[in-house]
Amino acid sequence: MMHTSTAIDMQDRFLRGENSAVSIVQHFLQRIARYDKQIGSFLSVNETKALERAEHLDKKRASGRPLGKLAAIPVSIKDNILVKGCLATCGSKFLSNFIAPYDATATRLLEEEDAIIIGKTNCDEFAMGSSTENSALQMTYNPWNLKCTPGGSSGGSGAAVAGRLSPLSLGSDTGGSVRQPASFCGVVGFKPTYGRISRSGLVAYGSSLDQIGPMAACTADVALLMEVLGRSCEKDSTTIPKGPEDYLSKMDGSIRGLKVGVPWQFLEGLLPEAKRVFDQGLEILKSLGAAVVEVDLSLLKYSIPAYYIIATAEASTNLARFDGIRYGVRSPRSHTLEEIYDLSKEEGFGPEVKRRILLGTYVLSAGYQDDYYKKAQKVRTLIIKQYRDAFQKCGIIASPVSPFPAFEIGSIRDPLQMYLVDIYNIGVNLAGVPAISIPSGFCHEGKPIGLQLIGPQMHDVDVLRAANAFEQATDFHQAIPPEYAV
Repeated sequence: MMHTSTAIDMQDRFLRGENSAVSIVQHFLQRIARYDKQIGSFLSVNETKALERAEHLDKKRASGRPLGKLAAIPVSIKDNILVKGCLATCGSKFLSNFIAPYDATATRLLEEEDAIIIGKTNCDEFAMGSSTENSALQMTYNPWNLKCTPGGSSGGSGAAVAGRLSPLSLGSDTGGSVRQPASFCGVVGFKPTYGRISRSGLVAYGSSLDQIGPMAACTADVALLMEVLGRSCEKDSTTIPKGPEDYLSKMDGSIRGLKVGVPWQFLEGLLPEAKRVFDQGLEILKSLGAAVVEVDLSLLKYSIPAYYIIATAEASTNLARFDGIRYGVRSPRSHTLEEIYDLSKEEGFGPEVKRRILLGTYVLSAGYQDDYYKKAQKVRTLIIKQYRDAFQKCGIIASPVSPFPAFEIGSIRDPLQMYLVDIYNIGVNLAGVPAISIPSGFCHEGKPIGLQLIGPQMHDVDVLRAANAFEQATDFHQAIPPEYAV
């Protein structure tokens, strides 16, 4: 069946003429129409545009013209990444009328390599959340258990790949927002080194933390996306001045002799079910010839407060542009300029976004910036140093992605408890290092649990190589939620 194939196999069959681009797109559009009413992963589907592009690719192949690396592969895009001419709501009522005037660099690169953008996926409002429950537009459900969240903030992308409604997807990761939904949905999610993928056209949340990341059913498909997206960009001064890499050929190989660091002290509070699957993952790595060593990442206990000071400070600055005049829906109750500003934000932003704007404004205010923001930045520097010291002892660090598998919708009401869901992810964003979530097992209820592998900056290929070796030794990544397998 087409939807059980990898993106690489799908493209190969297209290039050989076994499948047309139109038949591939129609297959996934039919699956979206059949299943997404239950899952709620898509906010919009580009049916007409996708079919037109597929017809163009079929003609291009028939004429013998060269085809791109992603030819005829449907890709879904998180709704905070711009696609020219399409809605870009960021899961917010505030942007429910915003049509993107240009392409993000990432989406432009996809289309240059002949990918077919099939639709935009749901997310927590402005990517602020860990469950996609903060979307102001609709609820998204986990294909493995429709009572549970798909994770967040890229929950729509994770659910779309898990339900095989889209073979590839792009999310954004500010504090685990690609890796955590990948873990909850039983798919692969990769956060590259900060600056490896351009942020141009990604609606900013925390600019020093945000990173676009690929999601797919297997590591090889993620590597294929990285070959297309991993390059410098003149529109984003934070991109790394390095050309594209050949990820696919470099990531295949043995990990015998690789030292895998485990921060056991930081993992003391890990719940039994998550610890069982994590220990099982370490045993698989050891069976492949890797050696497990202990590393010190004790400073990560401060990562949550440091992250929520830095991220919210940057968010309060980035979201100041949404005022009902330049961007966003204007309040119909407003008559004066002051009312436009106040009422548009009051009505347009949801409670979590307001909470983070208020917190960020507070930590940047006069008299508190030294006490909070500058201290958080000092802690960030120490965390970066501790990661560097840890990588002197090992090539890869292994940790859980989440303390637990997907939780039921509505079961976490306290915002502070929700913030702790990302305890094992946030340090990666503070340090700007690459990390991947790969399926590594299931809890007793049958919900997937991911293993996180972390590498030093610019060692993205090494992370993918370790993930690929793990994947080749297991079959967890091949599992599909039974209801969506046909």
